[in-house]
Amino acid sequence: MSNAALGLTMLCLIVVVIMLGFPTAFTLMGLGMMFGFVAFYDPSVPWLDNRIFDLMVQRAYGAMNNDTLLSIPLFVLMGYIMERGALVDRMFHSVQLAFRRLPGSLAVTTLVICTFWGIASGLVGAVVVLMGVIAMRPMLNAGYDTRLAAGVITAGGTLGILIPPSVMIIVYAAVAGQSVVKLYAAAMFPGFFLALLYLVYVIGWCVINPKIAPRLPLEQQRAPITAPVGRIAAAYSPRMLWALIKALLAPARSGQSWAWLFGALLRALVPVWLALVLLGSTWWYVTIYTQKSEAPAAAPQRMEAPVQQAPQSAGGLAEPPGASSGLQEPPGSSVQEPPGSSGVQEPPGALREPGAATAPDEPLQRMGEAVPEHHADAVPPAFYTGFAIACAIMLLLLAWYYWRFDAEQYEILAMLISSVMPLGILTLVVLGVILFGITTATESAAVGAAGAFLMAWQAGTLNFQRIKEAVFLTSKTTAMVCWLFVGSALFSAVFAILGGQALVERWVLSMDLTPLQFLLLSQAIIFVLGWPLEWTEIIVIFVPIFLPLLAHFQIDPMLWGVLVFVNLQAAFLSPPVAMSAFYLKGVSPPHVTINQIFAGMMPYMLVVIACMVFMYIWPGMTLWLPAYLYGR
Repeated sequence: MSNAALGLTMLCLIVVVIMLGFPTAFTLMGLGMMFGFVAFYDPSVPWLDNRIFDLMVQRAYGAMNNDTLLSIPLFVLMGYIMERGALVDRMFHSVQLAFRRLPGSLAVTTLVICTFWGIASGLVGAVVVLMGVIAMRPMLNAGYDTRLAAGVITAGGTLGILIPPSVMIIVYAAVAGQSVVKLYAAAMFPGFFLALLYLVYVIGWCVINPKIAPRLPLEQQRAPITAPVGRIAAAYSPRMLWALIKALLAPARSGQSWAWLFGALLRALVPVWLALVLLGSTWWYVTIYTQKSEAPAAAPQRMEAPVQQAPQSAGGLAEPPGASSGLQEPPGSSVQEPPGSSGVQEPPGALREPGAATAPDEPLQRMGEAVPEHHADAVPPAFYTGFAIACAIMLLLLAWYYWRFDAEQYEILAMLISSVMPLGILTLVVLGVILFGITTATESAAVGAAGAFLMAWQAGTLNFQRIKEAVFLTSKTTAMVCWLFVGSALFSAVFAILGGQALVERWVLSMDLTPLQFLLLSQAIIFVLGWPLEWTEIIVIFVPIFLPLLAHFQIDPMLWGVLVFVNLQAAFLSPPVAMSAFYLKGVSPPHVTINQIFAGMMPYMLVVIACMVFMYIWPGMTLWLPAYLYGR
């Protein structure tokens, strides 16, 4: 059997073995060792001197020296602390009251909480299980269709792996040698757009067929009014904002201290503060920050680990002595090419150094680097027009909100502030400091983990047992990811040595496809692979096969990568290996069958395809933000 045939056999065998249930990481390593032993076999050399063992050491060292992976355990710890801290219960109740007048309010609330909580945790299984416990029974008890309830939870729970900060994006960046921060910026709008499409589908289905989501009884739509708030509303005015202002001027009738009234007024004005912060930060960034003149000498970038640095340099992980760049052989060994092969080659797209560039004129951003400051061109006049329109719209919305702002609305706002606002602030801080280059992604992950500890401690839901469980699960997940990278590095290297990568490239090029046809073919293959495989196997095994072909077809690798991220949502929603369905089944009532959950998930796969079509028609939705922030 030729080397190319061995490579294709290796690729087909990995799918079969994984579908049989064997662990992915060790399956990759086992097949890589077995086929590599055959590739390097030389009858004149002792068995234990086979160069596959040297290659295994080389690839393991290169994977563990990949500083792109440093933020994974911190982001995972952040998610598990939030899950174990049980911070979502009050959030669900307050958001449900806020959306009580919408059709299918419980389903809309579930989708919003899944999106919001998924962003903060990034753990699909944790979000689906948590929302299955909190939201599944209330929806079924309210008469909701089982397919609607199951579909909303499973589809909404997968958004956390797409919207930054996402572990999937970090894994893809390490495999493809892309910039993590730029991929975060590129995935931001498509992730929220997909959540919006889910929301439109749910509301539209409930409007067309109201029987699947009956309205809640009036007593379940009412927010309890506390005694002090009720007294102020009765004594001064039913419009709570005006009542609080009058109570501050004449506090005698309120029965409350001036400090309590002042705090209540500040809480009532939170929507105004949020609008001012949003508009003010936008104005500052566009008209002031991006218009600074460049300094004569650019400030040196902060590095967590040197890429090509002398061995005597301190700090970080350095290459072994004598290494020049990239992944090198261990000292004293040299991987020789097998008979009849073209030598050991770097597998295209497989575990490149994070600092390696795909183009000589555009170095890629490393995980440990601060985002380079980007100085935009002059502010276009259209910005001022759009900003004025945005201010007018915001003013009208605030006026409409406060016109209806009674005591009940005040109580709902107070619940939202106490339950949603801390998590919202933490999420904005974690994402903002990454996107605007204030800290590195690893430092931001550390801030997020520390913030999750503080939130759970403040809520009084965190104890030593839950902390121990979160740390154990974080260690388990991180170890899985690291072993997966070692296995994929060895598998990709052996696959390239056997000529499998070159054979696939020649086969694709021989079809003489147009860029659109190749884009459709590659995404269709990934979509089909999502039915039997999980996203980890697809990212580390099959995505690197397509990466070298992007330059030939002149397809932007960032756009293609984000299309893959959206496409891989189907991997969680497509049977038979739809993990979201099994997560939900484990916490659902006994009468909910797995077939009902599968039926509820199917329409959301069509929504995923529609989102990908919009992304192709309007590529600016993906590429505009990284281009604006980093001058890509």
